[in-house]
Amino acid sequence: MQSSNSISSRLKVVFTQKTLLFCAIFLVFIPTSFAQMLNLKEIMKGDRFIGVSPFNLTWALDNQSVFFNWNPEMEPGNSDYSYNLATQKTTKLDPKAVFPFTMNHTSETYAHFYTTSNENLIKFNPKTKQAQTVLDFSDYIGFISQSATADIAYFSFQQNVFSYNGSTNSIQQLTNFVQGTAPKDTKDTSYLANQQRELFAYIREQETKKEWNEKREAKSLLPPIYYPKGDFLDNLSVSADGRFVTFRLNTDANQPETNFEAFITADGYTQKRSARAKVSDKEPSARMAIYDTQKDTLYYLSTDNLLFIKQKPAYFNEYGKGGLYAENRSVTFHPALMNVSNKTAVVDVRSYDNKDRWIIELALETGAYKMLDHQHDEAWIGGPGINEWNDEKGTLGWLNPETIYFQSEATGFSHLYTLNVNTLAKTALTSGSWEVHDVILSKTKKQFYILANKIHPGVRNGYVLNVADKKLSPLFEGKYGIEWTLSPDEKNWAIRYSSALEPWEFYLAENKVGAKLKRITTSTTKAYQALSLLNPEVTSFTASDGIDVYARIYKPAKANGAAVLFVHGAGYLQNAHYYWSNYHREMLFHQLLVQEGYTVMDVDYRASEGYGRNARCAVYRHMGERDLLDYVDAKNYLVKQLAIDEKRVGIYGGSYGGFISIMAMCKTPNTFACAAALRSVTDWAHYNHDYTSNILNYPETDPKAYKQSSPIYFAEGLNGPLLMLHGMVDDNVQLQDVVRMNQRFIELGKKDFELIVFPTEAHGFQFAPAWHDEYRRIYELFGKELK
Repeated sequence: MQSSNSISSRLKVVFTQKTLLFCAIFLVFIPTSFAQMLNLKEIMKGDRFIGVSPFNLTWALDNQSVFFNWNPEMEPGNSDYSYNLATQKTTKLDPKAVFPFTMNHTSETYAHFYTTSNENLIKFNPKTKQAQTVLDFSDYIGFISQSATADIAYFSFQQNVFSYNGSTNSIQQLTNFVQGTAPKDTKDTSYLANQQRELFAYIREQETKKEWNEKREAKSLLPPIYYPKGDFLDNLSVSADGRFVTFRLNTDANQPETNFEAFITADGYTQKRSARAKVSDKEPSARMAIYDTQKDTLYYLSTDNLLFIKQKPAYFNEYGKGGLYAENRSVTFHPALMNVSNKTAVVDVRSYDNKDRWIIELALETGAYKMLDHQHDEAWIGGPGINEWNDEKGTLGWLNPETIYFQSEATGFSHLYTLNVNTLAKTALTSGSWEVHDVILSKTKKQFYILANKIHPGVRNGYVLNVADKKLSPLFEGKYGIEWTLSPDEKNWAIRYSSALEPWEFYLAENKVGAKLKRITTSTTKAYQALSLLNPEVTSFTASDGIDVYARIYKPAKANGAAVLFVHGAGYLQNAHYYWSNYHREMLFHQLLVQEGYTVMDVDYRASEGYGRNARCAVYRHMGERDLLDYVDAKNYLVKQLAIDEKRVGIYGGSYGGFISIMAMCKTPNTFACAAALRSVTDWAHYNHDYTSNILNYPETDPKAYKQSSPIYFAEGLNGPLLMLHGMVDDNVQLQDVVRMNQRFIELGKKDFELIVFPTEAHGFQFAPAWHDEYRRIYELFGKELK
């Protein structure tokens, strides 16, 4: 039998060994973010932790200053700043002072430039660099255009068109729009009234005086242009000589709005709030008109001559309902772009189902038109410079009186073209497996400045393009992204520049090949600057259908065998790029995960921006198929190439990313160990019209597309931990969406799911504690299921 002392001594040794072993294990699993100063609560403060980048860069009329919004002092809101090129000083502007007049680049050259500022019409002399207020109204006025041959500006005031003549300092009203119907003849023609006229000269004399006065007063007023009550008038354009005014009349589809409830309110009562309508086959309608001010005549454009205007989309054939519509499809008209000849205009016309885009040349005197270019897509018209939404302007303008320029996906990538309106000869100015993202025409009309992803899908670089020989020269090219604003005199660029780990900052550069970027602002906080971050690798892998898919990958120094896949939102958005991500909180969250040994991968799944038409439309009529398979392929890539444990791969994302995350757990069960779905779409029939109808058509006419694309129809497949998180005042993807999914899981008897709601948050969270709570839960989910 051993003595108590020897037993005690042995126990002490054992305890010491276990303590050392525990400490060793504890040290292995202590988040190394403490050493790197990455703290989840801090990084979820977003801009308050990283810093607020400058935005809304605009030039002063005299080209000597750049104005922008900024918040380097971390005030409750952003303020206006200016940078002076001469003094090289940045100044915070007094919010009570009158904001200086600004004007970004225009390709036109005038003796005097006009612009509007709220209730004022401003005239600027480029030679003297003097700006003066020539008109001061009591209500908002909108600038329309100005004449290239005379000192005349056109503007709108209270939904009518006016001209200001700078030479005579006079105003002329050009239109007299009146909402309603023309009054009927009110002359009493009853038996008794006619008898009175017949019997009494006094009555006849009074009526004669009244008619004379009405005619005299009518001569002093513009003739009224009546349009129906309930219609909305917009898109005013004026020919340079002031003779023709074009406009659009819009009739709403009268789709019922949706509602949501706010629970955390100042007065303690809940508040019912309205939001957007749901997707529906009830389309609005629009008409375009030309008003001849000289002849007092009005023409409405007929859509009868638009190619395939009655053609039903191909998907109708699956339901045995193909062929032609009985009536013309609804279309919308973009503002008319007037030719300097004052006789014609070019107009961008879109079908509301977004299958067709027509560019037409309009004869202003007659309302007749001819087809210049027709773009059709059985999925939907879109892409950079063309755009996804019917009323969002694309690249279109006059290069000279006989030539227009525009963008098209004719080759599968959005490129810049010119077209002669007389011969209809079309010329491609750019080509290749890359896209043009922004177009600026120079004043000489001999060059274009374009932003493009020429050297890699994940960059946004600047180039100058010669029209004559199509020579494309880099101005700012490299593995980074820029957004740019050209000075009115075309001598300098105001640029927002960023790289993967450097947020957007304001730079200046001369407008010439080989110019150096001069940094103006530093917006990042000391806390962000102190971080030692991993620069993610932009790579690609071959998907199961043979297509290369791009991704951002974060590789830890010492991998723990687990991986997290991130799904960006918006569908048509890009995140595997070399510039600053919209998802900067997520980027820092990924850095934290990497420091703990996780491998993290952001995938630009099919339908992402930057990869051309086929990638953009790969989800047509079937969301949650090819895009989801890209994540299955990404997982397989990680398992095969980086030795990731196939049973320890999680997935998460918000909005569209939340949709994919839920779909992954329901449609491909046992593929992913767990998922976190934020602000998720669960049934596309409940989402908005513009976005959803492009991709899935209408639930009334294409129910198959909605059923095969909505997670709620795959709820029975859930097999694994699913965390759903949603803001209660989300007016975009409303709480109803995830509540319906939650109820479906309950009725199916599913157990491995959880719904967390955030009472004060909308689609984009704002409150830092809500961000922290959301990502704390995601972090804990991964820690529990993947480690």
